[in-house]
Amino acid sequence: MADSDIETLIKAMARLPGLGPRSAKRAVLHLLTNRDKALAPLLRALENAQSNVRECGVCGNLDSVDPCRVCQDPKREAGTLCVVAGVADLWAIERTRAYKGRYHVLGGILSALDGIRPEDLRIAALLERLKADPAQEIILALSATVDGQSTAHYLADRIRAAAPTVKITRLAHGVPVGGELDYLDDGTIATALRSRG
Repeated sequence: MADSDIETLIKAMARLPGLGPRSAKRAVLHLLTNRDKALAPLLRALENAQSNVRECGVCGNLDSVDPCRVCQDPKREAGTLCVVAGVADLWAIERTRAYKGRYHVLGGILSALDGIRPEDLRIAALLERLKADPAQEIILALSATVDGQSTAHYLADRIRAAAPTVKITRLAHGVPVGGELDYLDDGTIATALRSRG
């Protein structure tokens, strides 16, 4: 027997990050009982996003204009380029309002286990971008996982070969603000000691 329209919608919502079956049921119930105030605007927003949002041809961000608003912003520091794995990382950095440079989205990180190779990422686009518009500093803002660090090492080698004078930096790792040493794992403490400034 086929699922009802409601069950199909719940299953579709449950596949979204951060929503499980129970949260999806609550969201669907809210949407269906508030069609005019919640469902109709959501449908319009989804249709607009499907039609208009695309990948920025310069940095890889998502926006309804190309180049994206970040790339078009004349107040951005053109000499600083922050390399991130995905758009979610770019948005997280933007939320802080602490960074005023430009971005490059790789589209993932290298992973032998998942079969993600250098040619699967936007590494060639990064190197071409550096040739056309040299930066003074490249910030490798990649995760502190094994794959993230392997990707950072690989990128650093490729960037040094393509642009030997560029300064390559990474995000600091270590003790989080408000963190107590007694509750941190050994790897975090060791990294914080090595990265102390």
